[in-house]
Amino acid sequence: MGADEGERAELEARIRERREAALAQVVKFGDPVLKSKASPVRQLGPELRPEVERMIGIMRDSLGVGLAATQLGLLRRLLVFQAGGNDTEATALLNPEIEWSSDELVVAEEGCLSLPRVSMDIERPLHVTVAALDVDGEPVRIEASGLEARVLQHEIDHLDGVLILDRAPRDQRKGALRALREGEGYSPPGAFDEDEDDAREHREPKSTA
Repeated sequence: MGADEGERAELEARIRERREAALAQVVKFGDPVLKSKASPVRQLGPELRPEVERMIGIMRDSLGVGLAATQLGLLRRLLVFQAGGNDTEATALLNPEIEWSSDELVVAEEGCLSLPRVSMDIERPLHVTVAALDVDGEPVRIEASGLEARVLQHEIDHLDGVLILDRAPRDQRKGALRALREGEGYSPPGAFDEDEDDAREHREPKSTA
């Protein structure tokens, strides 16, 4: 093994180690908190920043593109997302609500950090407008499309106690539930059989949040 290959292997090992440590902090399927509706954040102030930074760190280390507070066992309407990859800043939203969604719907494969190694085909509006507060308590409005819209809908679902299992086609839901009970992975029929971290959906990018 050459020096470059050795460095790359060491880097990949560190990434896997950080991901495992991050995923260990995420609440998994079966915990009742994932089916509970989060309460609005009413106390705004500097004390929120450490919580937001922790969520962003867990999201990034777990190689996700979004994370809801309920996935860490916190029943607060708070989410973070970074749908544009490492070239974009992570964003935190308090008390997010979908104000408008398009009639145009798109099906894409979605994964979830709380459902390890499980993905399903989920139909969602292609465009949404989300109203929320930023970490300073200032009103913000996001007009999102494509992957960003999908991630926001996925995370807001978490805050409402809704999982992708609840939105998946019946046959996929049954298959995924069986896989979760048996500790196995599940992907929709026809999806590419690739490494989990590099998985691509054959119609649109997979969302893992």
